[in-house]
Amino acid sequence: MASVVEYKGPRVGYRCGYCDSPAGKVSSGMWAHSMTVQDYQALIDRGWRRSGKYVYKPVMNQTCCPQYTIRCRPLHFQPSKSHKKVLKKMFKFLSKGEFSRGNNEEEPMDSQMDDGAVDDFVLKSKLDIQPDHRPLSEDCKEVIESEVKEKEENLEAKETKELNQSHAKKEKLGFGEPSGSAKVLPSAPKPGKGADLSKPPCRKAKDIRKERKRQKLILKSQTDKLEGFQIQHEPQPLPPEKPKLNQPKSIEDFIFDTLPEDAAHQLEVRVVRSSPPSSQFKATFQESYQVYKRYQMVIHQDPPDKPTVSQFTRFLCSSPLEAENPPNGPDYGYGSFHQQYWLDGKIIAVGVIDVLPHCVSSVYLYYDPDYSFLSLGVYSALREIAFTRQLHEKTSQLSYYYMGFYIHSCPKMRYKGQYRPSDLLCPETYVWVPIEQCLPALENSKYCRFNQDTKAVDEERVNELDRLRVLYKRTIMPYNIYKKRQKGPSDEAIVQQYADLVGQTCSERMLLFRS
Repeated sequence: MASVVEYKGPRVGYRCGYCDSPAGKVSSGMWAHSMTVQDYQALIDRGWRRSGKYVYKPVMNQTCCPQYTIRCRPLHFQPSKSHKKVLKKMFKFLSKGEFSRGNNEEEPMDSQMDDGAVDDFVLKSKLDIQPDHRPLSEDCKEVIESEVKEKEENLEAKETKELNQSHAKKEKLGFGEPSGSAKVLPSAPKPGKGADLSKPPCRKAKDIRKERKRQKLILKSQTDKLEGFQIQHEPQPLPPEKPKLNQPKSIEDFIFDTLPEDAAHQLEVRVVRSSPPSSQFKATFQESYQVYKRYQMVIHQDPPDKPTVSQFTRFLCSSPLEAENPPNGPDYGYGSFHQQYWLDGKIIAVGVIDVLPHCVSSVYLYYDPDYSFLSLGVYSALREIAFTRQLHEKTSQLSYYYMGFYIHSCPKMRYKGQYRPSDLLCPETYVWVPIEQCLPALENSKYCRFNQDTKAVDEERVNELDRLRVLYKRTIMPYNIYKKRQKGPSDEAIVQQYADLVGQTCSERMLLFRS
């Protein structure tokens, strides 16, 4: 089945929800009657994003708040200190029922993360990048080595003295060479005392320790420091490196940590297909809608008559994506889904996602405001990253997590940059660039071309408009045939605009509806 879209053209001068400009937002849009997951994957890789069945693309160099497509690389993701805090808080709540309602991170759609997370964004905590047994600093090494050498010298002097005394005793008992001219005959030991002359003398524990230390010194290959001077030893082959036992905990270690048998709460995440709606989706529709309604009224201050059933359905349930279940695809198939968070038998949050050939795309999250203290926005994003990693195990090409748009000019929307490593999409050449390389430029200008190759161009730019496919009067035809049958003024300018936005591949695969 082919995608069928109806291009609506540019929309100029409407209210921006990020900077609250009354007429600063500019975007192009189209209505998707149906769409394959392959075509939508290609479109979001060119800066498009869907809201229900409406698919839109910001006009980046004109809109007040440029929105850059951002993707995370889950296979290399490590939770930051702030992320771990949220995961530990959830585990503590589930296992013991304990929670604190103060100083909680808000849902990231609405506010930025705390300062601690910003610090992690610039520089990872040492706890994240170093194992527990960390190498010592040079100053610490000098102090410890000095103390060890002093103890060793004192011990050697003491043991030498004791060794001489031992030899003297042996001479008196008739062992070894006498130190004087006369040989002293041993006297019979008193009962219960003295050495058994019929057995060889035992090695003292101190002698054994001394021998072990000497063996260690022989194997030692480091530079010794003595009285402020360095004495270089010939390099010795190092023993094979032991595997590190204290590896950083993965995101799965936190999320799927085993709860105690007497856990205070039980959390279950269910994935249900929303389009076409599965039986599980239909059975939980009303409960899910009630959570959405409360969320919109409390978090977004919507009036009670705004979050209606039809608005909820149009916005978060309807999807143009065609469901696909290929044999080599993920267990859930491709298409649109709701991830329902069930706490003790009731829905407390829902993550709306699309599963595409190369990624899991996050669409929206809503939750019960009574559970804001659990930082469900952050927690759900971490669960979706873990979900992407799970799908990758069976479907290797599915390896990215798309978080929608990154808006650097809006501080409350910078939170998405916390999920690293991540990339931003160049708005001119549509190549992915690591976010670290993009941030300095975004500090100077809201709109930036991230591709540093000045000669690079959009590889998908349309060179042959005649190959574009059109659906006209229920007939599929190439654009050059459509032009001959078209009545009235030419629409070539608007068709060219559409083709430039979707790219050559999609223009030849999708059907552009013309009336």
